[in-house]
Amino acid sequence: MRDMRRRGYLGVDIGTSSSKGVLVEPSGHILRTAVREHAVDRPAPGHVEMDAEVWWREFTELADELTAPGDVDVVAVGVSGMGPCVLVTDDEGTPLRPAILYGVDTRAGAQIDALNDELGAETIFARCGSMLSSQAVGPKLRWIAEHEPETYARARRLFMPSSWLAYRLTGEYVLDFHSASQCTPLFDTVENGWHEPWTRHVCPELELPPLRWTGEAAGVTAREVAGIPAGVPVITGTIDAWSEAVSVDAQNPGDLMVMYGTTMFLINTTRERLTTPAMWGTVGAVPGTRNLAGGMATSGAITAWLRELTGGPDYPTMLAEARDSGAGANGLLVLPYFAGERTPIFDPDARGVIAGLTLSHTRGDLYRAVLEATAFGVRHNVEALREVGSDISRVVAVGGGTQGELWTQIVTDVTGLPQVVPSVTIGASYGAAFLAAGLVDDVSMADWNPPARVCEPNENVRATYDALYEQYRALYPSSRDVQHALAAQQRISSRGGES
Repeated sequence: MRDMRRRGYLGVDIGTSSSKGVLVEPSGHILRTAVREHAVDRPAPGHVEMDAEVWWREFTELADELTAPGDVDVVAVGVSGMGPCVLVTDDEGTPLRPAILYGVDTRAGAQIDALNDELGAETIFARCGSMLSSQAVGPKLRWIAEHEPETYARARRLFMPSSWLAYRLTGEYVLDFHSASQCTPLFDTVENGWHEPWTRHVCPELELPPLRWTGEAAGVTAREVAGIPAGVPVITGTIDAWSEAVSVDAQNPGDLMVMYGTTMFLINTTRERLTTPAMWGTVGAVPGTRNLAGGMATSGAITAWLRELTGGPDYPTMLAEARDSGAGANGLLVLPYFAGERTPIFDPDARGVIAGLTLSHTRGDLYRAVLEATAFGVRHNVEALREVGSDISRVVAVGGGTQGELWTQIVTDVTGLPQVVPSVTIGASYGAAFLAAGLVDDVSMADWNPPARVCEPNENVRATYDALYEQYRALYPSSRDVQHALAAQQRISSRGGES
């Protein structure tokens, strides 16, 4: 009988390389998970795009798979996705071109310069909490207007992956406050709303969406979709990293989430509005909170590169070798800027450096030095947060890099900050499911996802890492000119110029 079936919450996250879905019971127990891999499109250098219809197709496929056994009634739906992205549609919600993705798409450099000249870089920072960068939405809208005027002439609405899914499910055109706060320079983080003088200046043709909090309902499903009945509430949703912070209960003032993945991402939650040019200042996912966020351009990507370069050993073998190397990697020091760097230096022309190499160094030493380099990068970001008065009282580690324990231990030893590793690290889809649960039930993330362990600093290595960190901070400015010259040469080579 239907009333004997279990109740569950569906969470789906649209990521850069895959979409992930999860079906969760009211206790927080994960019943089923599903994944769909996909690739982004790179139609030109610096351009990174994706067809929004892929987002919808993968959502329905994931929902179908998760609900197929027919043993669970989906009572609420959560959505999240990469961002900030730029998907423009006509007034009926039909996409006019592929979505332009977040900071990995760097096409709008000229538009950033132009908007800084028109509005004032310091004025933008003061009002929006972030400097204009490849992460910003406004310059990408300007790029479409200048390079695809016929498309832009038909544009009326702006979506991101989470708001696009909510729209397709409910018919409601909304966006969450946090995602809007990354739409620099369109959003005023002082007044918490669209800044009409600048929206009229940048995109007067667009009807920008009404704003709601991440966990508020966008609406209810307008029809039955992929095993989800009509009339089921759907959250407004948000950007994936912020949904991941929710998934590990790291959205409280004083919390710092450190996300170990292909890149390293950090979100610090505060009550008051703090700003620094070294970080991104945003509105929080939860009412009454603010964020300072940081992101390193590479972290796990370097370990994958090193693994491939050295014959493809499995990660447990590499971790064992790195553990045997010991603190300081036998005198190796790495700058992890293998794809430029985001926070806190914002230098796309920074490049990786391996200093101190000798013929006696091993693969384990290199791997250890790379892990230590990412830890030094985290410490650099933490210092940028503290310089503007941010209180970091609790650090929560998430992501695939928390497996194996060595990486988290090194970051804790370098920063001196204990890290809580939660029981469930499945990611943003779990946070989306939790927010969905809040629409219909009284649930607690502390109950859903208690700590599995706490990584404590090893005081025996503090002096070693303090000394290495000083050398790390000195290595970038002392080699910056060389890095930039090499980056310029690399651009020439990629265009088929002189070898």
